[in-house]
Amino acid sequence: MANLTRQLNDYRLTTAEILYHLPDYPTLLQSFIWQNYDIAPRYPELRRFLDFWPRQIEGKLHSVIFASRGIISAAEIGHADFEFRLQ
Repeated sequence: MANLTRQLNDYRLTTAEILYHLPDYPTLLQSFIWQNYDIAPRYPELRRFLDFWPRQIEGKLHSVIFASRGIISAAEIGHADFEFRLQ
């Protein structure tokens, strides 16, 4: 229920692929997938996570690719024009 409430308050499901250098082998890249509900266009949750990364994780960031999609949008919500009953 909390996720539905967040979606109705303009939160979007945001997915980010984070590429980072391995601490012991800096020439190799590792991929990390992050997913959470966030608000576009500022993405405060994603920014908070990316600020956390250099303080707590040794791997240096290489790149971040992200996408977001509103699960519920106004175009997808509508009223039924008719009802069928099959018995």
